[in-house]
Amino acid sequence: MVEEGAIDGSEIPPQIVPQRVKIIMVCEAMPDKEQDYFYSSQDSLFMVNTVDAFRSAGQQVKDINDIVERGVYLTVAVKSPREGQVVPAAVIEENSYILEEELKQFPNVRAILLMGDAAIKAINYISLRRNRMRAIPAGSTYKIRKGEFYFNGIRIFPSYLQTGKNFLIEKSKRAMVAEDIKHAFKLLA
Repeated sequence: MVEEGAIDGSEIPPQIVPQRVKIIMVCEAMPDKEQDYFYSSQDSLFMVNTVDAFRSAGQQVKDINDIVERGVYLTVAVKSPREGQVVPAAVIEENSYILEEELKQFPNVRAILLMGDAAIKAINYISLRRNRMRAIPAGSTYKIRKGEFYFNGIRIFPSYLQTGKNFLIEKSKRAMVAEDIKHAFKLLA
């Protein structure tokens, strides 16, 4: 069970059992306030929106504990709050090394949801280092999200960020995020 309390975005919470994780959701960056992170508060915008996204995908969840119980691990690509609207490429690349080490701890992952441009870029940096090629092709998310992409044998889904303030009013993005979550869970069936 995940308890409320502040956590560093570069560490796996002690309540997470890496062997049980089948889906990883990588969002863009840490929130401005540490208490707004996924594992810090059930009432944070990150959690409220994420719970809404999972419910829209047909998952009957009420909090982070329910999401974790379904074998999902939530993390961010950039381990510090972003400054401005866009995270600089150099910051994403630097943080991709941390994300790479974090992902190695989950041996049974079947799907990775990449929520937003920074998450997509981070996986591409890792893939370029490991495989000398991008895992996700360049292009707008709405154009590429229907493609079937893999990262070291794991299905990856380029999607939209669900942690921002606009998520609950952007109906088309909400529907696409829910669809991507549904597809990730289908891989577990």
